[in-house]
Amino acid sequence: MNRLEEHQFQVTGMSCQGCVGRMRRAIQEHDAEAQVEGDPGSGTLSVASCLGADELAALLSQAGYPTEASATDEQIASDSTTTPLAPAEAPSPQEASSASPHRETSASLQEAPSAPSQRLAIQGMTCAGCVASVQKALAATSGVERAEVNFASHTARIHGDVDAEALVQAVESVGYGAEPIVDLRQAERQRAERNQREYRRKLKGSLSSLALAVPLMVMMLIHHPEPTGLARLGWGLVGLATLAVLAFPGRAFFVGAWKALRHHQANMDTLIALGTGTAWLYSMAVVVAAPWLPQAARGLYFEASSMIIGLVLLGKALELRAQGRTSDALHRLLDLQSQSARVVREEGELDLPIDEVRQGDLIRVRPGERLPVDGEVVEGDSHIDESMLSGEPAPVARGPGDEVSAGTVNGRGSLVFRATRVGADTRLGRITEQVANAQGSKPPIGNLADRVSAVFVPSVMIIAVLTALAWYHFGPEPRVIHMLVTATTVLIIACPCALGLATPLSTMIGVGKAAEHGVLIRSGEALQTASRLTTLVVDKTGTLTEGRPRVTDCRWFAGEASDDRTRLLGLVAAIEARSEHPLAEALGRYAHDHGHAHAPDDADTHASDELGNSADSASSLTNSTIEAFESLTGRGVRARDAEGRRLAIGNAAMMQEEGIELADHDLEGWQAQARTLVYLSLDGVLAAGFAIEDPLREDSRDAVARLQADGLKVVMLTGDNAATARAIGKEVGIDEVHAELSPEDKHAEIERLQAEGEVVGMVGDGINDAPALARADVGFAIGQGTDVAIESAGVTLMRSSLHGVAAAIEISQATLANIRQNLWGALGYNALCIPIAAGLFYPLTGTLLSPMIAGAAMSASSITVVANANRLRLKRLRPQNARASRPDTPPSQEVLS
Repeated sequence: MNRLEEHQFQVTGMSCQGCVGRMRRAIQEHDAEAQVEGDPGSGTLSVASCLGADELAALLSQAGYPTEASATDEQIASDSTTTPLAPAEAPSPQEASSASPHRETSASLQEAPSAPSQRLAIQGMTCAGCVASVQKALAATSGVERAEVNFASHTARIHGDVDAEALVQAVESVGYGAEPIVDLRQAERQRAERNQREYRRKLKGSLSSLALAVPLMVMMLIHHPEPTGLARLGWGLVGLATLAVLAFPGRAFFVGAWKALRHHQANMDTLIALGTGTAWLYSMAVVVAAPWLPQAARGLYFEASSMIIGLVLLGKALELRAQGRTSDALHRLLDLQSQSARVVREEGELDLPIDEVRQGDLIRVRPGERLPVDGEVVEGDSHIDESMLSGEPAPVARGPGDEVSAGTVNGRGSLVFRATRVGADTRLGRITEQVANAQGSKPPIGNLADRVSAVFVPSVMIIAVLTALAWYHFGPEPRVIHMLVTATTVLIIACPCALGLATPLSTMIGVGKAAEHGVLIRSGEALQTASRLTTLVVDKTGTLTEGRPRVTDCRWFAGEASDDRTRLLGLVAAIEARSEHPLAEALGRYAHDHGHAHAPDDADTHASDELGNSADSASSLTNSTIEAFESLTGRGVRARDAEGRRLAIGNAAMMQEEGIELADHDLEGWQAQARTLVYLSLDGVLAAGFAIEDPLREDSRDAVARLQADGLKVVMLTGDNAATARAIGKEVGIDEVHAELSPEDKHAEIERLQAEGEVVGMVGDGINDAPALARADVGFAIGQGTDVAIESAGVTLMRSSLHGVAAAIEISQATLANIRQNLWGALGYNALCIPIAAGLFYPLTGTLLSPMIAGAAMSASSITVVANANRLRLKRLRPQNARASRPDTPPSQEVLS
């Protein structure tokens, strides 16, 4: 086999394990056997590869992570299939599908972008055609990697290293306005105020337009006008009044059409301006030249122009009002952010605006107040209501040394805490940012609307011209009137606005509804894929179980007579202190608690030779020295003590590597009780066995039943032994169980399921879950899990419950169904109405569709899309106790080890 050369790089821009994953994929595209591990804290990347240092540095730079320097290289044998993780990341001993200790990971809630991103507020967009124009202009700007424009929120998100001024100029170059969004709260407030002003303006313009149009329409129904004699003067005044409607309430349509024309574009304003303007010009021409025109050509359409403006403005006003609630979830998150903070300074306590609070400031929060920033308590004790972030209803006790989060509410005590994260860097700020990003993203299904809208308005204009020519050359008399009516009606009835709203409105509401249920969806793509899942893969520790394991039994064996148990427990504590694995934490706690006991209980002893008791105190635990620490992923850890003796702590696979035959030691009774077995060996001799229990979550059974009721097959992949996995799987009702798996095995199992045609979701929270989370079609990370798992997932669950996964899937299914309804409704409306407007049914009915009806239909189509999207608010999720809906017979289980 080829020998791998080990390299060390100092990488610029590596902020999390998500970055490490991207670099790993970039390198493995050129060397599939390469082993890549990184430490974001120090910015160090270790690579074992057959590629040279210069080639690796070039690949890393292309992936967006330039290197500063490389360290010395070392030849290593490729037989070593697993490169040990750095101690800070080492998943210790036992279960490959493990989780790290449950702790706050607010820093991980941010997306780890490969390129910087920024937002713009866009002004002047009126339809999907406008979105396409703005997006094309932004994408063509130098330095932009990707641009996403949201018609519902009138915002754009741009990825790439580019100056904001260049982006603004690009938007302005195609006739629209833009300004950078620096503060999300201020931007949302300004947007709400702007929408309210726009709503009032459109409503006022609609009422003034209809005030003229309705009497004219009634008069036209009673008496057909004859613009002759003195009546010509009266109709001329009516024409001037209609011109005032076009010039004032309808001015925005003509201004927008002119801007689009100047930039060689066309949008919805173009259609309305052409339709109403043509009707008014023709009517004025009739008034001026009536005596010289044939009787059949003397039709007047002043009321149509005014009525169309009034109805379209009314539809736009109602649309704005209905859209006002699409960002309710985002607004509620923004409302949790305090406006000021009470900062403790040398001169006393000062109430400062939140923007002036700096990291390291001491902040006092009184009873009942909301915490303004993240921090660490330095003085006082209280109970904090964290339900708005964690979903846990019971207040949590917080005292000196504990972390607290912005947006939570202090109880009865007074606290002083040191600010550790401020502004957008707080946990709440990152959650808010993620919700805003997801609401502004677009599911792949929205690409259909993008492709259609790019050619929609020009196509409608071509259809209108062809319709006019067909009626002029082949239509019955009066041909000119028929030509005018059909062309105008085609222009007016087409609705690109409905196409533009079909996807973003439903996405915004769906993502917001998920956030209300404690589910943070990263992107529209994750939202769409989650709706198609057929199989859900779950980890055991920290997912089905509470993730707070404890040692329930310890059994010592003969063979360690040269040392006492206190000394061994001290070494166990020292070794496990280097790992963040929850089982390691449980062993460490047990070692500290029992390391100075003089003798174990008889029930815990299974040896012919009892060890002597030590006079060492508990301090010996902390003074134990270990060397050559090595973590073997999925198996355990090795180390040497100060005397050079080899210690190993791990599962059965590790004991086999140590040459220990476990069949001679009867511990299977613990496995039957769904407990995890961890072994300790000293110089190749088994010294002790530990039984570790991680209680099952109270809601795991109901959550699995709910997922199965949603049509998913639930599969458990675990590194634990088969007997323990079988017991847990049977108790919970898992469809299929695979045990004793390494992280690579999990990854391969997901690949196998995908090769069989399954759309796979993966739930996990541990370091070892990261490869599987990244490989799955959608990864669901428990919000209290590790940074690595969260950065590898497409969905983050703020609450440590599988019910969050079920809620995410049900909401995604409802959202995608809603988007499809909107798209089919918008496309079907235009496909049906445009031919009718062109006179398709004239041979059967002898009448043409009125432009006024076309205007009303166009407005109604947009309102219908908005109303349908808002139905998502009423979506009721499946009850959390779904076992009643399951079949009477339990699902069959396949346990593989």
